[in-house]
Amino acid sequence: MRKPTDSNDTLLHVLTRVVVVFVFAFSIYLFFAGHNQPGGGFIGGLMTACSGLLLYLNFDRQKIKKAIPFAFTSFIAVGLMLSLGTGMWSMLFNDDPYLTHYFDYFTIPFFGEIELTSALPFDLGIYLIVVGIAMTITLTIAEDDN
Repeated sequence: MRKPTDSNDTLLHVLTRVVVVFVFAFSIYLFFAGHNQPGGGFIGGLMTACSGLLLYLNFDRQKIKKAIPFAFTSFIAVGLMLSLGTGMWSMLFNDDPYLTHYFDYFTIPFFGEIELTSALPFDLGIYLIVVGIAMTITLTIAEDDN
């Protein structure tokens, strides 16, 4: 009798790898589009967590832990520090209210003129918090044997 963990689902594994790449790429797009269009750190983080969830659903847990050796709880701490630090920057150095948004245009070789904003590091912090929380909750539920 064949065990579920011994199955050779080649098509499922190949399709999962392809879908995960597209979902992750779309999550990065949503992250960078966030301060001018719908998207941002929250939905980008949820999409990244969904791509991680797809990997954990289709592959062995030990293989994924070797391929993705991150402690997702540390993502939460780094994201909180980044988001809070971005908000405090305006208070400490410019005497502006908490989370005041700054932006300017810079010319970068090969890219041309681009806009750099203070919302991007804040969104990165939110992104890391959401990925950390979603993956921690998912893995905690998955590892529960009750």
